[in-house]
Amino acid sequence: MPLPEHHFIHRANWLRAAVLGANDGIVSTASLLIGVAAAGANSQTLVITGIAATVAGALSMAAGEYVSVSSQADTEKADLAREKLSLKEHRDTELLELAEIYQERGLAPELAQTVAEQLMAHNALEAHARDELGISHITDTNPLQAAWSSALAFSAGSALPLVTVWAAPKEVMVWLALASLTALALLGWLAAKSGGAKPLRAVTRVLFWGCFAMAATAAIGQLFNINLS
Repeated sequence: MPLPEHHFIHRANWLRAAVLGANDGIVSTASLLIGVAAAGANSQTLVITGIAATVAGALSMAAGEYVSVSSQADTEKADLAREKLSLKEHRDTELLELAEIYQERGLAPELAQTVAEQLMAHNALEAHARDELGISHITDTNPLQAAWSSALAFSAGSALPLVTVWAAPKEVMVWLALASLTALALLGWLAAKSGGAKPLRAVTRVLFWGCFAMAATAAIGQLFNINLS
């Protein structure tokens, strides 16, 4: 009896949207607040800025995910329509094309031809969608699901810097950086574990870019210090 294997590819779509949203929420909001704090803003200004950044960012993430996923779905539907028409008008040519794909993957010519014939007899469009176009149920993503998950993830990530500003008005830049980097490290670790990847690489990657973003906005805030307090 074969040993059961645990794969994580089925989590790729929602995991990507969730991680991207939460990461963006933490990094963009914390970086913005650090930049504004470095410019001399008071705590009230920082809280208002954080709330505005949270709302704008969540809506932007939702709209971006919805548009990008919808565009991908439209492209796939158009490709499937063209493939369906080609199968109707040029079935023999499509059969040879599918057999050539299997030969390129290592099957002997005779076996590739047999496999192509049997798969096309079972479901020609599904076979060509999967093996020629790379479209399958695994890569299918719902635009609304992607939009909501990204918006909620962004809001959850953005909440941490916002709460930090409210709870620690003194030395706010230090607390913002510590809280945000800690959350980013945890997020990177959780994302890696959920996807079956190596946690250290994910944590290092997210901490590097988080530090870079916060340092850049802090430098800009110091450069254009206009004393907003």
